[in-house]
Amino acid sequence: MAESLHIVCPHCDAVNRVANERLADRPVCGKCAQALFTGQPTDVSSARFDKHVGRNDIPVVVDFWAAWCGPCRAFAPVFERASAAHPDIVFGKIDTEAEQQLAAAAGISSIPTLMAFREGVLVFSQPGALPPAALEEVISAVRDLDMDEVHRRVAAKAAA
Repeated sequence: MAESLHIVCPHCDAVNRVANERLADRPVCGKCAQALFTGQPTDVSSARFDKHVGRNDIPVVVDFWAAWCGPCRAFAPVFERASAAHPDIVFGKIDTEAEQQLAAAAGISSIPTLMAFREGVLVFSQPGALPPAALEEVISAVRDLDMDEVHRRVAAKAAA
């Protein structure tokens, strides 16, 4: 494991390098001095998406949703509780009405859709609201991934 991780600030989008041994010390952004781990979902626009997904070395879990969607509204508290329980993971929310091009680029055809990324790689995607226990299983599975193996598989697939 690397000695430090890149973490994108949820406030100003600056990329911060944080030593592994300092992750539990409530690190703050070197640019804006605000907390890097908020325990709350971050609104992710198309302007912020690539940086948060591509530059974070920590897992990024994204909820594609819309205000008019009943299942989305039902899933929102589950997502927020998971964000509070796992402040060391980025939980992003993307409003598909406001971000239609981003939703289309992500292949969203049903909402809510949950996606998870590690080191810029999509490692989970599933439409539908998840119950709390299922969301916890996804979070654990994403945390436990062997990213060296994931990157090897991605490279092999690209080469084929």
